[in-house]
Amino acid sequence: MKWGRSMGFLDTLGQTLAATVWDLLPVVALLVGFQFFVLRKPIAHWKRVVVGFGFVLVGLTLFQVGLQTALFPLGKIMAKQLSDPGFVFGPGVMPDNPHWGSYFWVYLFAASIGFSTTIAEPALIAVAHKASEVSRGRISQWGLRLVVAFGVAVGIALGTFRIVTGTPLYAYIIAAYAIVVIQTVFAPRMIVPLAYDSGGVTTSTVTVPLVAALGLGLSATIPGRNPALDGFGLIAFASVFPIMTVLGYGLIVQWRTNPRRRDTAEE
Repeated sequence: MKWGRSMGFLDTLGQTLAATVWDLLPVVALLVGFQFFVLRKPIAHWKRVVVGFGFVLVGLTLFQVGLQTALFPLGKIMAKQLSDPGFVFGPGVMPDNPHWGSYFWVYLFAASIGFSTTIAEPALIAVAHKASEVSRGRISQWGLRLVVAFGVAVGIALGTFRIVTGTPLYAYIIAAYAIVVIQTVFAPRMIVPLAYDSGGVTTSTVTVPLVAALGLGLSATIPGRNPALDGFGLIAFASVFPIMTVLGYGLIVQWRTNPRRRDTAEE
């Protein structure tokens, strides 16, 4: 039995490694092609570059295997357990029209997953580092990461509320982007591009698998929900709400640092 499991794991590892190599080939070909045929210059420190690509290949492979064997199944199992009628309503109880408030633990779990995965998101860490570097420390790395993570937490929690209630996805997305447009008009110019980038980097390697698993697991358990129709859409919430929180943070900072507006508001 243990030998069979080991062989199955090695087979999964080999398939993932081959898929990762295939995915990285276009990137390598593009960079090498531009270096030799457009720039027409040799690659500086090519040994370090080769070692770096090796680390990228190994890291991506192990990360994807970890997602497939641990994080993705765990997120789906947790969603099913938290929304199981026996846990929500008690053994043998299943109302015809369950109240949305009964799924409090689902909302809390969704918010926790959204916050924690965003804090650990490598893409967000990179953006926060560059933002702090360019702004010469005026934008705090941890401050930006916390604001973005809070936005994702609120968005994922609201997305699970949508799945529980069965309300249409487009209504939430239209309302959210309408708020973003209004915020963009009044927010400081420096924060607007960063806010939009922050919304994009939240839907990356760590967040997407867990959030997708949460949506599919929840929609498969809630009565009357179809995983194909209701299981997806949480990623959209994870993209738009960080934009709202970062723009809102910029507006608050602008109001607090502008004495004229603050004095007018106090009067």
